[in-house]
Amino acid sequence: MGAFPAVLALLLLPLLTYSRYQPTWESIDSRPLPGWYDQAKFGIFIHWGVFSVPSFGSEWFWYYWQKQKQPAYVDFMQKNYPPDFKYQDFASSFTAEFFNAKEWTDILASSGAKYIVLTTKHHEGFTLWGSKVSWNWNAVDVGPKRDLVDEIASAVRAQGDMRLGLYHSLFEWFNPLFELDAANLFTTNFFPTSKSLPELYELVVKYKPEVLWSDGDGDAPAKYWNSTGFLAWLYNDSPVRDTVVTNDRWGQGSICTHGGYYTCSDRYQPGHLLKHKWENCMTIDTKSWGYRRNAALKDYLSTEQLVGTLVETVSCGGNLLMNIGPTHDGRIAPIFEERLRQMGQWLKVNGEGIYNTTAWRAQNDSVTPHLWYTYRPQEKTVFAVLLQWPDKGSVVLTEPVAVAGVTKVELLGFGVLQWQAMKPSGLLVALPSLSVSQMPCQWAWTLKLTGAT
Repeated sequence: MGAFPAVLALLLLPLLTYSRYQPTWESIDSRPLPGWYDQAKFGIFIHWGVFSVPSFGSEWFWYYWQKQKQPAYVDFMQKNYPPDFKYQDFASSFTAEFFNAKEWTDILASSGAKYIVLTTKHHEGFTLWGSKVSWNWNAVDVGPKRDLVDEIASAVRAQGDMRLGLYHSLFEWFNPLFELDAANLFTTNFFPTSKSLPELYELVVKYKPEVLWSDGDGDAPAKYWNSTGFLAWLYNDSPVRDTVVTNDRWGQGSICTHGGYYTCSDRYQPGHLLKHKWENCMTIDTKSWGYRRNAALKDYLSTEQLVGTLVETVSCGGNLLMNIGPTHDGRIAPIFEERLRQMGQWLKVNGEGIYNTTAWRAQNDSVTPHLWYTYRPQEKTVFAVLLQWPDKGSVVLTEPVAVAGVTKVELLGFGVLQWQAMKPSGLLVALPSLSVSQMPCQWAWTLKLTGAT
């Protein structure tokens, strides 16, 4: 009896070994994407760091000022700061005195988002937690003197309806070790082994994010970053191995090619269905991901535009990651709060056509413009989202095939509508005559078709 379990273990060892992900892209890419991510559809990106102090131009402030020496940034510094002022001097003003993680989480949750992604470290290298390998260039040693990542992580988990995601930049513009490796054409790896990889392990073990959003490969290959080795550990042995999802920014050439889901580019909107799960990361302020004090109203996308972006993204099989930039003192500016809360108001009425849906056989209508489809196969329900309310009292849905006596059409937030079949296919839906105050929502309207194919 004693020998049998040992023999059985030896027989099972190859299977156990095979079930583990290997540090190769072929193996890493074979991992199924955890289902929660596709069902969630909508998340909030948060760009916050030392760049929030000058809050001028872009979150790339340091690079544009010191590396590219763009005139607007050089002039800004010459007019407002002494000649010997360094970028590092901004860190003491990154105070976060008004930051309240619970208040943030309440606002973020009101948007209807199912996950957040917080920038724990951008390309400037400043970490929002007390990183052991970022001495005196982190939010615990300088500025707030607080572990901002921990406060947000704890508040998100206490809220209960959203999942935690963390953004991490692989490279740092001016880190001497990275510059040395770059000068050596990345034949040395001083920077990833002593800085970037230790940070990634620390973030995962300490905060247990369910989205790990990598960025900034610095034109270095994945081999230099040991990306496949890290991801094999993440999927095999990390505390979030069963639920974590990752993107595709793990080294030069990996974007839109390798990883859990594809981002392909910032503000990516293909307009058609992709074979691989993807995400549209975009920002409400069209000119910056970080907060800008000098932003004009015209620079911000309207709620109507944001809802349209969400609908088109989900219809084409993607998730929307919508970015806000908090202030250096820890506030979510009123214009961002308004956009977030209005997205939530829309989703309260129309969320049935967004959450837990899949892409349908048609994404948009071939005849009626500004009309996008989603699908719930488990309920055999098609959703048709009108981004514009038709001037006439009806709308043509060309793609669905309806069945008389079986198909039912509802306007979400209103009720059942009348319809008639068209030849050779499609249906004409009669829309109610409603005043603005009677409309179920302000921006886009969802028709729910049950019993249609």
